[in-house]
Amino acid sequence: MSKILVIDDEKSIRNSMKEILSFEGYEVIATDNGLEGLVALKTEKPEAVFCDIKMPKMEGIEVLERIKEINPSIPVIMISGHGTIDTAIQAIKKGAYDFIEKPLDLNRILITIKNATDKSQLIEETQTLKNKVSKKYDMIGSSEALNHIRTMIEKVAVSDARVLVTGPNGSGKELVAHQLHEQSNRREKAFIEVNCAAIPSELIESELFGHEKGSFTSAIKQKKGKFELASGGTLFLDEIGDMSLNAQAKVLRALQENKISRIGSDTDITVDVRVIAATNKNLKEEIQKGTFREDLYHRLSVIIINVPPLKDRPEDIPELVTHFLTTICGEMGISCKQITPEAIRALQEYEWTGNIRELRNVIERLIILGSPTITAEEVNMYR
Repeated sequence: MSKILVIDDEKSIRNSMKEILSFEGYEVIATDNGLEGLVALKTEKPEAVFCDIKMPKMEGIEVLERIKEINPSIPVIMISGHGTIDTAIQAIKKGAYDFIEKPLDLNRILITIKNATDKSQLIEETQTLKNKVSKKYDMIGSSEALNHIRTMIEKVAVSDARVLVTGPNGSGKELVAHQLHEQSNRREKAFIEVNCAAIPSELIESELFGHEKGSFTSAIKQKKGKFELASGGTLFLDEIGDMSLNAQAKVLRALQENKISRIGSDTDITVDVRVIAATNKNLKEEIQKGTFREDLYHRLSVIIINVPPLKDRPEDIPELVTHFLTTICGEMGISCKQITPEAIRALQEYEWTGNIRELRNVIERLIILGSPTITAEEVNMYR
């Protein structure tokens, strides 16, 4: 049952609101002044608030400001018998969800509170989803190498400096990119990922910069590119060592000028993008081969973060195994399996050429095929 807080010094208004909203299935908490209303806000945690403008002890606008300091996301509907356009505008500017004049209209109240509580629930669901996504990209482990990377991320994330993340496939380069975004001032904006190795060379420019309708045979409508979609946020160019030289030249121009143009257009579009790139290749060797532009390399590598292979940080394996056991068993809807210390040691002795990705696959295999307590013999059998 949704809780609604009503703050109004008129007893008749409080009683009317309580009767109307209770009949519709809401739980109503009513107070006759702003100070008590703020206490109720903290203790009762309502999903929405009705607040009068003119009240003793504390004016409604001040109550609104205090509510927004305590919980910025809660919808606050201001009500007043002395409503003016200026008052309504002031309330909306201070963060009010809506403004209703007295005498209160029953239908207006019900429509407003339904929309407000729907919005409140949507915000809560969105935050829950964000938390799940954030946990998905947690960096698991306590090795010196991983702690060094965490320290680098903390220092670098708050700036807009471009970062080049290096390391073998499956080592966790994507996690580093996500953490850089999540700890940055751009975290509320888009994180757009492009796998440069997975997109054919003839399509990469359209993917990055977009195209106009009719600019080539299959361009049946206008399309925004990833640079444009990531504006204000972060663009993650994964496996950038596989990008064609022609596309590299255009990326270089975008980084130099903060402008792009869609294929088939001469119009420049200004973009504000923080670029993080990743590669499993040695780009200095690629420069010597003539397959990667040296000027682009220097643009991308303001900060370099190297993620070492899993075999170089075996002390992270016990934590990773525990994490994967909990996560995968949870996804399968089964009781979490246990693992013996000997089995952990067997996993630590393995080379892990596929790194963390390979370890996860092995743990999933052991959960499916192994006994309730996974043994070293099973590790050696199924890895």
